[in-house]
Amino acid sequence: MKTYKIAIIGGTGKSGQYLVQNLLEKGYHLKLLLRHPENFTLQNPLIEVVEGDARDTTAIDQLIEGTDLVMSTLGQPKGEKSIFTDAAKNIIKTMNHYGIKRYIVTTGLSVNTASDHKNESVKMATDWMYQNYPETTTDKQKEYEILQESNLDWTLVRLPLIHLTEEKFPIETNLTDCKGEGISAADLAEFLASQVQDSEYIRKSPFLYNVKE
Repeated sequence: MKTYKIAIIGGTGKSGQYLVQNLLEKGYHLKLLLRHPENFTLQNPLIEVVEGDARDTTAIDQLIEGTDLVMSTLGQPKGEKSIFTDAAKNIIKTMNHYGIKRYIVTTGLSVNTASDHKNESVKMATDWMYQNYPETTTDKQKEYEILQESNLDWTLVRLPLIHLTEEKFPIETNLTDCKGEGISAADLAEFLASQVQDSEYIRKSPFLYNVKE
């Protein structure tokens, strides 16, 4: 089996920590982009740390060089202008430079695709996001459009509320609607890790959610 080296953006975030742990347990080599590496306490020989920000071209170059694919659970830094399109442009340009194709990234429910048939509660949640967080919500939609225009093998996973728990529950994916209200961080990590070698959702934007048994 091929041993992948994965570039991780957002690996110290709330859901990113679960992803990092899951990938380490599977034996993957990781390069983590960290804004504050001095606060990072996880010691593991499979981890290499790069200091910087997703908008920093030098840091992204150092992060992506020598890896096989890129994964991002990037969150919006508080008090800063929306980061998503700037980060996406930087990541895509660098991936193209190194000839890396696979990019797995998370986003919110508010992102719309041409094939969507969102139910009323998801439509209301999307409208609420545009009313209350217009800058970041618009920026996330633009991120999707930038990915569509790229030649990468991307998967943009659309998520409801993430529950920070190790518990696992049944999951569903759906390309047109989100029929669940939340996703366990452990289930999210497992799904993202599964996409390393799964081509089903290349250039697609599935909703991922837990379903009640």
